[in-house]
Amino acid sequence: MNSLGIDKRPGDTRVVVAMSGGVDSAVTAALLAEQGYDVVGVTLQLYDQGAAAPARARSCCAGQDIHDARRAAGKIGIPHYVLDYESRFKQSVIDDFVDTYLAGATPVPCVRCNQTVKFRDLLATARELGAEALATGHYVRRVAGERGPELHRAADPVRDQSYFLFATTRAQLDFLRFPLGDMRKDETRALARRFALDLAEKPDSQDICFVPDGNYQRVIERLRPAAVEPGDIVHVDGTVLGRHAGVAHFTVGQRRGLAIDRKPRGQGDPLFVVAIDAAARRVVVGPRAALARERVVVGEVNWLADPPAAGAALRVAVKLRSTSALQPAAVVATADGMGAVVTLDHPAEAVAPGQACVLYAGERVLGGGWIRRAEAAPATASDPPVSSQAAEWPSRRPGSGGRFA
Repeated sequence: MNSLGIDKRPGDTRVVVAMSGGVDSAVTAALLAEQGYDVVGVTLQLYDQGAAAPARARSCCAGQDIHDARRAAGKIGIPHYVLDYESRFKQSVIDDFVDTYLAGATPVPCVRCNQTVKFRDLLATARELGAEALATGHYVRRVAGERGPELHRAADPVRDQSYFLFATTRAQLDFLRFPLGDMRKDETRALARRFALDLAEKPDSQDICFVPDGNYQRVIERLRPAAVEPGDIVHVDGTVLGRHAGVAHFTVGQRRGLAIDRKPRGQGDPLFVVAIDAAARRVVVGPRAALARERVVVGEVNWLADPPAAGAALRVAVKLRSTSALQPAAVVATADGMGAVVTLDHPAEAVAPGQACVLYAGERVLGGGWIRRAEAAPATASDPPVSSQAAEWPSRRPGSGGRFA
């Protein structure tokens, strides 16, 4: 076995590396080339950069990135290809991003991108190129297990990106490799300097690639101008406090930018968005205490481990946002296996539909799904069973569109 766990000499093993133009993917390619693998660099053209707002230095997939990736490949001495995935990226990621906001939920486009454009479409292209593995610069570990490869958190918890890869299937994980999973970022930059890569000091990308100026509302209004409709801002007690320009401007847990004209009598504390009713064009606000949720309904669940038996509760740790801490919980899979109900040991604030709920057992990623709704109290014996279909957030509006590190 070679270092990638493939029963071939490195020189006889072709590896496609997804090169985004950043330091992580460039070092990944350089490391594999140094080890003697037949490395091919691939960069994806994902969106019309000329139509995007001016790029910022800390945005991903800016206009300079393709040039940076090509130059790094030249320095490493590997072939490099640029693939036009713009149409499939728009359909799978940008349209989903816009429609999810319009449905009153808060999307995670980086997960959708990994789930579709990268680990579905690019992975298929890598196979067509004769590769036996697709490597990326994600900080996550692929660990050999008794029943096949497992997805584990990165060795450096500060850099861990496992939350964004929960939708990776077992078949995809069998083909994927993550050479940086055991490294710290400073070690990666040191390697870039050793390889004489100009990207050694390039800042990390932090913005959504197709929203380089950070103004996602502008993207929504440009793509769905007729779908952005005003409505009421309502207190949890039913009092109308003001008007808003569209539910897509809000997310659960938001405090700033509420444009509230007044507060209910006796309400001196700050108000937060506690719910969004897209069908009624209503944004519901309330005190911080109203954000607490203990029961989370999840759909489109992807299991990277064997799911619990029907009706059985599995003890896990969960992440409800990419930046949130792990917290203890119990998960019960729905009868159809497509959904799950997560009961938190302690209430969590600002659990937003549209975000991902990722399940862990120690360092291992067990799987995860998309948050459909969250409730203030656990289910009781009298509650009806929850199906994955009934757990969907509000439907998309008629006529709306469809749905790299």
